[in-house]
Amino acid sequence: IRVTKVDWQRSRNGAAHHTQEYPCPELVVRRGQSFSLTLELSRALDCEEILIFTVETGPRASEALHTKAVFQTSELERGEGWTAAREAQMENTLTVSLASPPSAVVGRYLLSIRLSSHRKHSNRRLGEFVLLFNPWCAEDDVFLASEEERQEYVLNDSGIIFRGVEKHIRAQGWNYGQFEEGILNICLSILDRSPGHQNNPATDVSCRHNPIYVTRVISAMVNSNNDRGVVQGQWQGKYGGGTSPLHWRGSVAILQKWLKGRYKPVKYGQCWVFAGVMCTVLRCLGIATRVVSNFNSAHDTDQNLSVDKYVDSFGRTLEDMTEDSMWNFHVWNESWFARQDLGPSYNGWQVLDATPQEESEGVFRCGPASVTAIREGDVHLAHDGPFVFAEVNADYITWLWHEDESRERVYSNTKKIGRCISTKAVGSDSRVDITDLYKYPEGSRKERQVYSKAVNRLFGVEASGRRTWIRRAGGRCLWRDDLLEPATKPSIAGKFKVLEPPMLGRDLRLALCLANLTSRAQRVRVNLSGATILYTRKPVAEILHESHAVRLGPQEEKRIPITISYSKYKEDLTEDKKILLAAMCLVTKGEKLLVEKDITLEDFITIKVLGPAMVGVAVTVEVTVVNPLLERVKDCALMVEGSGLLQEQLSIDVPTLEPQERASVQFDITPSKSGPRQLQVDLVSPHFPDIKGFVIVHVATAK
Repeated sequence: IRVTKVDWQRSRNGAAHHTQEYPCPELVVRRGQSFSLTLELSRALDCEEILIFTVETGPRASEALHTKAVFQTSELERGEGWTAAREAQMENTLTVSLASPPSAVVGRYLLSIRLSSHRKHSNRRLGEFVLLFNPWCAEDDVFLASEEERQEYVLNDSGIIFRGVEKHIRAQGWNYGQFEEGILNICLSILDRSPGHQNNPATDVSCRHNPIYVTRVISAMVNSNNDRGVVQGQWQGKYGGGTSPLHWRGSVAILQKWLKGRYKPVKYGQCWVFAGVMCTVLRCLGIATRVVSNFNSAHDTDQNLSVDKYVDSFGRTLEDMTEDSMWNFHVWNESWFARQDLGPSYNGWQVLDATPQEESEGVFRCGPASVTAIREGDVHLAHDGPFVFAEVNADYITWLWHEDESRERVYSNTKKIGRCISTKAVGSDSRVDITDLYKYPEGSRKERQVYSKAVNRLFGVEASGRRTWIRRAGGRCLWRDDLLEPATKPSIAGKFKVLEPPMLGRDLRLALCLANLTSRAQRVRVNLSGATILYTRKPVAEILHESHAVRLGPQEEKRIPITISYSKYKEDLTEDKKILLAAMCLVTKGEKLLVEKDITLEDFITIKVLGPAMVGVAVTVEVTVVNPLLERVKDCALMVEGSGLLQEQLSIDVPTLEPQERASVQFDITPSKSGPRQLQVDLVSPHFPDIKGFVIVHVATAK
């Protein structure tokens, strides 16, 4: 008997397994769920004849490693391992149902067959299929109960990443594109390129049943630091020989470039790029994943729960002394799965961070760290709890460094670490604040208890909740309540006020508002500084440096006007479009107050779809842009991208724009997939940073 034809029933299986969007030539199914195939045989099977199937994945597949299974058609109930059952037989055509266990290894499998009566004959190879994690299967560790959340976190191929500053959060579109041509194969090859696989491939593949293992491998492989992974990071503002992180609009081009370059790291990425790529890979493999942004995010290099910033008498950061940092925002991922290693209390969202910040067990990776464990202060649990806890809970402490190399604590208006932790809402483009998943309300009794527990776990010391007790001296973590008292709250208050919206290409107009909180007159020396910065708050170039002597009468308020001309900042403005202002206020009696303000310059772009969008029918899009500069600009272009809307990225020339001119450009798109689709349009110019926009296009199926 021979198998003359195999029908993998891609349409039926794809619909049942939510895999119909994958364009692969081979069948893609999910574990823990049956799938059907129809075999055309050279003759009909006798009743007593049994088909014996073999599935195997990876090199040196073996039943001992659970990378190989041999099983036969049976009328009995399904067992715990791989099973097969006859569904229907008509003459020499047989339909069988195969099912994998919900803990099966994921990856590409070879399926072969033989007849029970043909023991001497070798297996007949039927072909290959790909097995993925299954969030629809209640017995799978990655099971997610809500269908709406599965649609969003597994099947949505576009999303939103939140960037900016705490007071001015901006949405950026991102094309995950997990169903684009070749992406699934690239995601599987990321696993195969990992050092663990290169060193011991059979053992590595056998661990791929476990989402904890798989996500930790991907966390390391998305950055290039240890393993020629996918993306090379760059935070210096210089992107020669590569692509600026802000020029990427999605993961597809990055993953394709990594493959075409024979696994050479793609230049360059920053945190949202690493998170966007990791979201693509994990959704593609079947793990529910989302992108999360943390504003005022701590990078606590010495893990003492304190971010120590050293400044001079003008409030300028002393780069050579400041090891820790507080980024305007930092972006990571959360994936949903059970923690069999920790217990059911820690199931659910797990933090994963592919941005190479600190090593974890000798490798640049982070997580999975249970979000519940972070909220409860259980920082001793695997993996990387202390680093993630500090990102959302560390103290931000400012030190004034004197010329005699002494230091002094300065009272600062800088907001708390870990604010407005944000992710895209399920089923809409709005922002959801999930800060309460990471920590209890600031200043609450429960928050102080959790902080004390974390301190005890980290340092083996009981804490009374006074955060000022953990400080660094001489590079070591000390536990001393006498090291330094909190900075004294000064007798004046200060705040920067923006007088006009800060627009790209315009002069900045602000004021420093000072208030005397006492009933006596006071003299204040105000040292002002300003710098263009990266989103990590690393200064690039100074654009303001001036001093003022101010006399404040009893309870008096005064404004110091500040103007920074466009010509002052235009040469040194980074693509982050961010400026940091600082005012060191030196009050009589030795009091000191540091006032800071992060500014993101605003820009303008609108996108309109002129008519109903339908699969296979061209529809016109109109994009309106404004030249932000007071000068004529040419060589501008629109870069357009969107999964299911365009076959490839479009580049559309924009006519020369007069100073502050508003112009509209029209072009056609022909959607290839129905449902909500994200269209991204960036205005790109050599004269100013990219202006980014996106719109959701609701595409109907053709009538």
